[in-house]
Amino acid sequence: MENLTPDPQILKDIAKTKMPFGKYKGTLICDLPVSYLEWFKSKGFPPGKMGMLLASTYEIKINGMNSILTLVKQTVR
Repeated sequence: MENLTPDPQILKDIAKTKMPFGKYKGTLICDLPVSYLEWFKSKGFPPGKMGMLLASTYEIKINGMNSILTLVKQTVR
């Protein structure tokens, strides 16, 4: 089995990037509610880096790993 490790820069970007549009415009990606991320999942994440950040945050949150985001958010502030 391949040993996968998270890219620290992606986690930092999730903790520092604000949502640039929509209902939660201005909210940090890491602070978006799961329901909003689930909506994106059903409609399709946007292309590019923003979509990757949203999809990564969705996976982290639905797998109960919010503590990772909390730690990263504390260190980048």
